[in-house]
Amino acid sequence: MLSEPRAGRLAAWGNALIAHMVSPDDAAVAIVGEDAVHRVEGLPGEDAPVGLTLALGRLRALGTAGLRVALPAPGHPLGLSGPPEFNARALEAEEAVICEGAALGLVPEVYEAGPEGDVHVEVVWHCLPVREAPPADVPSLGEAERELAEALRDATEVLTRLDVAGSGPVAEAAVAAYRARAELGREVLAPGYPPRAVRVLELAQRVGVLVSLASENGHGGAVSASEMAARGDALRPVERVARRAQVAAYNSVVVERGR
Repeated sequence: MLSEPRAGRLAAWGNALIAHMVSPDDAAVAIVGEDAVHRVEGLPGEDAPVGLTLALGRLRALGTAGLRVALPAPGHPLGLSGPPEFNARALEAEEAVICEGAALGLVPEVYEAGPEGDVHVEVVWHCLPVREAPPADVPSLGEAERELAEALRDATEVLTRLDVAGSGPVAEAAVAAYRARAELGREVLAPGYPPRAVRVLELAQRVGVLVSLASENGHGGAVSASEMAARGDALRPVERVARRAQVAAYNSVVVERGR
């Protein structure tokens, strides 16, 4: 799971722009991040892909009142509301942005080129119609925070017993790198988000890093099929909860505006 999905950056900074808390250019720069360029294809009224600044302004003109995140996975259409064609593309990308009030959605397609260490990344956001309906399986911030704490505790007990809790020098180096990025001043969320959303998202991102490490760390001490199965059983619910928590955090300002 990405510790910071591109859909999250687009929604967070797009929401800050809609709330007049950042300029269009600042929002576009924050959304692009370390990528080379982002474009939006299929935007109503445009025959060719356009840059983010123009796209964000056009989406507002089309009636977008807020941007929601979807982070679906097989068997878990988290944050989606249809139609099936859009859901299928979002599931393939494992992320999407829903434009509330405009019945449009954005799905990223990532292109990479260049040698290792000097990869050039371009992103094309495909703009497609969506169904205006409540999103699937999105918890409140309070629910997400409680679920995350419980799942992390339960999974840690199982993974520690199986010696695959993301321990060892590789895991320690990865966690240290994550903390270093945070300490360099990376904003966890855009301006306008409540402190609780920042707290929930930061914890969910850390959990996502640890789940990825445990998944990629080989068999660790789990030498039997039953122990390997137990590790998988422990990781699946905590990964699901972490995705739910990320979506709850990114969508929190839109939920608050709707009350």
